[in-house]
Amino acid sequence: MPTIKLFLPSVAIATVASAALVVLLYQAADRTDTAVARNYALDTMTAETRCLAQAVYFEARGEPFEGQLAVANVVLNRVKNPRYPADVCGVIFQGESKRHRCQFSFACDGKPDRPAKTNDTAWRRAVDLARLMNAGSMRDLTDQSTHYHATSVSPTWAKRLKKTVRIGRHQFYRVAGI
Repeated sequence: MPTIKLFLPSVAIATVASAALVVLLYQAADRTDTAVARNYALDTMTAETRCLAQAVYFEARGEPFEGQLAVANVVLNRVKNPRYPADVCGVIFQGESKRHRCQFSFACDGKPDRPAKTNDTAWRRAVDLARLMNAGSMRDLTDQSTHYHATSVSPTWAKRLKKTVRIGRHQFYRVAGI
């Protein structure tokens, strides 16, 4: 089957099948029946999907689709980088025992790392995106970024990295020279 580039909310998707899947998943995320809701329960998904969905949900649920995709890109870029743990959950929860000093703020803010309701649209969309990302169906919008921060803050570490792109309310960075 030939690869055909499509764009859904201005994001390149790998194949026609992937684009159709995105549309179907977003339609499913808006449904409220019990069978669909069960598909989004935390105990019905792989650990990698759950962890990546948590990161997207807690770090970027108020962002447009591109912003959520970019946060997921950072997680997966770290998984590929030998400086970080080699699995999605390890990357996301690295340093979680250090209050307000971990890699992803939701992981060490002292609040539960579970969505209040697994049947809300934002959670369902985060799960759908995590499933697509783990299947390799989406491209990297961040130019190999391994860091990001909200544009409302100016962390000191940002000066040591190369800015790559700003998407929504997040600025993305990668190590210089990559």
